Amino acid sequence: MEKQPIVFCKGGGCTAKLGPGALAHVLEKLPPFQDPNLLIGFDHSDDAAVYKLTDDIAMVQTLDFFPPMVEDPYLFGQIAAANALSDIYAMGGTVKTALNIVCFPKQMDLNILGQILQGGAEKVREAGGILAGGHSIADTDVKYGLSVTGIIDPKKVLANNACQPGDYLLLTKPLGVGIVCTASRVGEASQEALDAAIQSMTTLNKYACEALAPFAPHACTDVTGFGLLGHLNEMLNDKHGAILHWNALPHIPQAAAYADEFLLTAAAQRNRNHLNDKVSFTDTPFAMEEILFDPQTSGGLLVSIAPEHAQNALAAVQALGLPCGIIGQVTTEHPGIIQVMP
Repeated sequence: MEKQPIVFCKGGGCTAKLGPGALAHVLEKLPPFQDPNLLIGFDHSDDAAVYKLTDDIAMVQTLDFFPPMVEDPYLFGQIAAANALSDIYAMGGTVKTALNIVCFPKQMDLNILGQILQGGAEKVREAGGILAGGHSIADTDVKYGLSVTGIIDPKKVLANNACQPGDYLLLTKPLGVGIVCTASRVGEASQEALDAAIQSMTTLNKYACEALAPFAPHACTDVTGFGLLGHLNEMLNDKHGAILHWNALPHIPQAAAYADEFLLTAAAQRNRNHLNDKVSFTDTPFAMEEILFDPQTSGGLLVSIAPEHAQNALAAVQALGLPCGIIGQVTTEHPGIIQVMP
C-alpha cells in the first residue's frame, strides 16, 4: 500500500491550542473544587495538577495532545510525547505512567499510526515511565498525545507563580519552533532550521529539570502554546514585573528571518492580542517581538532562580548541549508588566 502523508490540520502542535483569552473566559466560570489535598488545580493556571497523597508523596497529573506539525509520523510521536511529559518536569516531578490519546482517520494507513505510537513509546521509556494503555477514536484528522502521571515531594513542588523579586529568568531551550514549522509547511524553511527545531522539540525537559534541581529554583513553567510572554505573564500573576532582554534570547537563528517574511501563526497573533496591555517594547525588532509571542511545541523550561545560583545553573543547562540563556529578571516595578528591551 502506498504510504499516505499525514494530513495537516489548520494548526499543528501547540499552535492548535485555544487562545489564552478564550480559555480564561471559560475556566473562570467553573467552580473550584475544595479539597485541602489538591495543592494545584485548574484555577492556578499552572502546568499540571498536584494532589497530595501522603506527607511525602503527591501525584502530578497532566494531559496534552495535538495535530501533527511535522511530516514524519515517528518524529511527530516523539514530539507529542515529549511535549506531554514536559508538564511533569515543569512541576519538578518524576514521570511514572502514561496513557496514549489517539484520534485517527479510518481510511488512513495504520502503519502511520504504528510509527506515531512507536515514537511516543520511546520517549516515555526515555523518561523512565511506563506506557500503561490509552484510548483511541476515529476522527477526520490525526491527533496524538499522552495523559501522564508523575510523583513529587509535596514540599518541593515548583509552582509557576512563586518567583521572587530579583530572581533571574533562565530559559532552557531556543525559541522560534512555531515560526520554523510554519515556514516548513509552505516549503520555506531550510533543513538546518528544521533540524534545529526537531532537536529542540524531541529533547525531554527531564535533563534540564535534573540539572536545575540542585539550585532550588523558586518557580518554573514550560513554554508552549501561549509563547514565552504568555507563560511569563502567568508566572508574574500581577504580583511582580519583569525585564526581558531580547538580545539575550536563545532562538533558532533562521526564525527571525522567517518572521520578517511574515511566516507567522494565528496563535502568535492571539497571544499578542491577549497580552496587549501586559507588555512594553523598547527598541525591539519586529522579528524578536514575534519570536516572543511565538507558540512553542515541546518548548523549554522558564525558571525563576535566585541571582546567586543563576550562573551555575546556566552552566549546568549549557552542558546539555541546547541553546539556553539568562534572559531577564523579576522586578518589583510595574507589577504585571513585562518590559522588553535590548
